Amino acid sequence: MVFKVFYQENPSEVPVRERSKSLYMEAESIRQVRKTLADRDINIEFIQPLDEAHLAYEKQSEDFKLEQAK
Repeated sequence: MVFKVFYQENPSEVPVRERSKSLYMEAESIRQVRKTLADRDINIEFIQPLDEAHLAYEKQSEDFKLEQAK
């Protein structure tokens, strides 16, 4: 399954929606996504599972880059 992860680059700041970034990760579960991202110095706001229609829409973006969970 593919997940869209919304995050802030600075984990010590209060999340501000205008500064949110996102990445896409293929994983078995949200737990696996969190485990894979645990070593990164980011503040995860929200992890959204993507259905086929939403994934097709996201793939149209030039910023779409799919990462693999460990």
